[in-house]
Amino acid sequence: MRDALPELKQVGVAALGISPDMPEQQKQFDAKHNFGFPLLSDSDHQVAKAYNVWGQKNMYGKITEGIIRSAFLVDAKGRIEKTWYKISPTDTVPELMRALAG
Repeated sequence: MRDALPELKQVGVAALGISPDMPEQQKQFDAKHNFGFPLLSDSDHQVAKAYNVWGQKNMYGKITEGIIRSAFLVDAKGRIEKTWYKISPTDTVPELMRALAG
């Protein structure tokens, strides 16, 4: 997402990230990777549960509970236009751009 910010801005799209990490951890992560977009903390998982992205996942044969990597295209009125569950980071921007073009 970071690398696509100029292109996204041209088409009027703002990027936000959200994770269960505490704000201090997010600041450190952002400082290391220089995201350039807001990172929101969902430490109690309320938002993740509301968006149906908190649940069981299989990590190297071990069942864990956590964030299911997902992306959402939300319009200016707050309506979800498109969802991508279990999307890889490399596929996020291309899928978003296809949805915007389509």
